[in-house]
Amino acid sequence: MFSVEMLPDDDIDAAVRGDWQRLIDAGLPSAGRHPSETNRPHVTVAVRDNLPDDAVSRLTALGTELPAACRLGGAVVFPARDRFVLARPIVMTAALMRFHAEVVGLIGAPPEDYAVTAQDRWTPHVTLARRMTAEQVGQALAVVGAASLDGRFSGLRLWDAEQKLVTVLR
Repeated sequence: MFSVEMLPDDDIDAAVRGDWQRLIDAGLPSAGRHPSETNRPHVTVAVRDNLPDDAVSRLTALGTELPAACRLGGAVVFPARDRFVLARPIVMTAALMRFHAEVVGLIGAPPEDYAVTAQDRWTPHVTLARRMTAEQVGQALAVVGAASLDGRFSGLRLWDAEQKLVTVLR
């Protein structure tokens, strides 16, 4: 599995890491508990099982369109089977929609397993925590608050989940 991911600037990165730490300090699930050096705040743009042969070079060229403005919104909750995902949404802009459409155009439409990254279903967000119970979500919302923050997407990377390898594209 491969994922194309946008990386936020230092201010947004620090704000998300602050949320991760506040969740940890409160004894709650947090993406900050994942010890890998590749774990960092990001927005998944697309997920695919396979990529075209020229995907890396084409995505690298597309990465020259960054940096792009972004606004990190207050907390949102997504259902995930019998648990929940806590995230901060990225406020959708025309430029962000165009960038996403270009990525999908380069690597093709997603299969049903990854339909949440299709052009008409994509909800850009930065994950704060996964596998939360309803009770934990209530506690977490009080911990992370609802402040928004303006920043930029300054990087683009490709995550190869099978190889556990990050390829920096920008």
